[in-house]
Amino acid sequence: MDKNSIFGLLLIGAILIGYTYLTKPSEEEIKAQQTRDSIALVERVHNEKIEAERLAGLKAEYAEIKQDTVALKETYGSFASAVGQKEEFITLENELVKLTINTKGGRIANVQLKEFQTHDSLPLLLWEEKNSKFGISFYAENKPMNTQDLFFVEASGATSVDATTSEKGVSMRLMVGDDQYVEYKYSLTPDSYMVDFTVNLVGMQNLISRNTNFVTFNWQADLPSQEKGRKFENQYTALYYKFLDDEVDYLSVSGEDEEDLATKVKWIGFKQQFFSSVLIAENSFKGVKLKSVDMEEDAPVLKNLSAEITLPYSGNQVESHPMKFYFGPNKFETLREYGKDLGGKDIEMHKLIDLGWMIFGWVNRYFVIPIFNFLEGFISNYGIIILILTIIIKLILAPLTYKSYMSTAKMKVLKPQIDAINEKIPKDKAMERQQATMGLYKQAGVNPMGGCLPMLVQFPFLIALFRFFPASFELRQQSFLWATDLSSYDSIVTLPWHIPMYGDHISLFCLLMAATNLVYTRMNGQMTQTSNQMPGMQTMMYLMPVMFLVWFNNYASGLSYYYFIATLFTIIQTIAIRKFMVDDDKVLAMLEANKKKPAKKKSNFQKRLEEAAKQRGKK
Repeated sequence: MDKNSIFGLLLIGAILIGYTYLTKPSEEEIKAQQTRDSIALVERVHNEKIEAERLAGLKAEYAEIKQDTVALKETYGSFASAVGQKEEFITLENELVKLTINTKGGRIANVQLKEFQTHDSLPLLLWEEKNSKFGISFYAENKPMNTQDLFFVEASGATSVDATTSEKGVSMRLMVGDDQYVEYKYSLTPDSYMVDFTVNLVGMQNLISRNTNFVTFNWQADLPSQEKGRKFENQYTALYYKFLDDEVDYLSVSGEDEEDLATKVKWIGFKQQFFSSVLIAENSFKGVKLKSVDMEEDAPVLKNLSAEITLPYSGNQVESHPMKFYFGPNKFETLREYGKDLGGKDIEMHKLIDLGWMIFGWVNRYFVIPIFNFLEGFISNYGIIILILTIIIKLILAPLTYKSYMSTAKMKVLKPQIDAINEKIPKDKAMERQQATMGLYKQAGVNPMGGCLPMLVQFPFLIALFRFFPASFELRQQSFLWATDLSSYDSIVTLPWHIPMYGDHISLFCLLMAATNLVYTRMNGQMTQTSNQMPGMQTMMYLMPVMFLVWFNNYASGLSYYYFIATLFTIIQTIAIRKFMVDDDKVLAMLEANKKKPAKKKSNFQKRLEEAAKQRGKK
């Protein structure tokens, strides 16, 4: 190299040494850098630890998911994919009914009747998801399954279906494979209380155990109180069922009752006082277990009703079980309308309404209800309808009332002669007294039982209406005068305490009914007191109005109002007959004239009675 090159290299080296000296960091800067390096090292170690923990967590989570998947597979087999999903709700409704269907179980969760409300103005729900069970149980791959625990999917993906203009339906499917599922199909038509419900088992022959010849449909519900008087409402809440070719029957309305039915059943009804949920088979159910449990008085629900229904299973590619649900009011004509099968045969759903046994039911069905329905077409006030119905019944029975009064009047005018017989014959000769009295009646042409037959004819009307008014849907939440609901008690005073058997209120219509019965009892007692042979009878007669006061205080005010009007009308009839139609002197003269007539020949029946009386007298 030449001198210039050497000089240049030395100059560059001097510059580098000078730059290094001039840019050397101070001690403070060195310490600060060391601090930053230490912090960076700690952060790197911390981040590495977090990452290691995250990876370990992912591994544990994966292991747990894998374990849960294995557990689900072991528990649910091919149905494992239908577990642990999110609940969604679908509504199916028309003008009358709104159904809420839950994807969990594919089931009816809530049933609301849109036209009606509870006594405290809340939406009327026949049953709710939290208080009910609804699903099919079976064995699949040797594992017990219940569709209520599994998630369904809605075939069309809708969340709300309006059936107010045309027939609409919802199909809920518990999917196992493309051609393997359990399906619930719900269909609703406009302006209808009836819901078509079909259970389909599709492609399940390789899943459901081969030795299985049935699956079990479980339906259970806690029935809430809808009306004003819980105790009274509970008496009309029960589990009803209709045998395919036989009568309608029901489980006990109190306590606990159950039935295991081997006979074919057409329908099963969870019946309350004014509303019912009825499951109807297209053909019939065979193998049904029913149970009813009465709840405590302070429980939020009235009864727990349950039905286990056996559905036949044959292992076919498609197994279908068509049924129907009726969700609606217990109105006689409505139940008659919906109570027809596909062939038009009456399946007697109207017998959910207990109108009484035999003749009492006939009186209600063929006399009271037609008149009541006729008056409904012209009059909107049900208090007036009851008044007119009462007058019609009393006018129809007026001839019997007159005959009964005439029989009582005859007994009354003969009382002095009967007293004379009793004074003449000692008490210890009761048989002679009786024979002499009967002889007097026979001579005078008086039948001592003549007043009983008219009363016996009127008795079916009294009992029939006793059954009709509490079960009459038309009276529900209908007001009249001070009564806000003719189907429940009319409270004018609320007591600060509860009186056993009486209640915690005072019903005015019940008071009026008891008062008129007391007046009528006094009037009737004055007419029928012919002797002192039964002194306790008068006391018993006066005790009855007091017993009515206790019995009817919690009953339907419409019933108490009817009995009040009927008794008041009877009092007016009695006064009118006594004042304008019957004269005691003329009655006595007629009886004295009868005594002078030749005695009628005794019938064989009379002879046998007299002979039996003589034989008892000898003993």
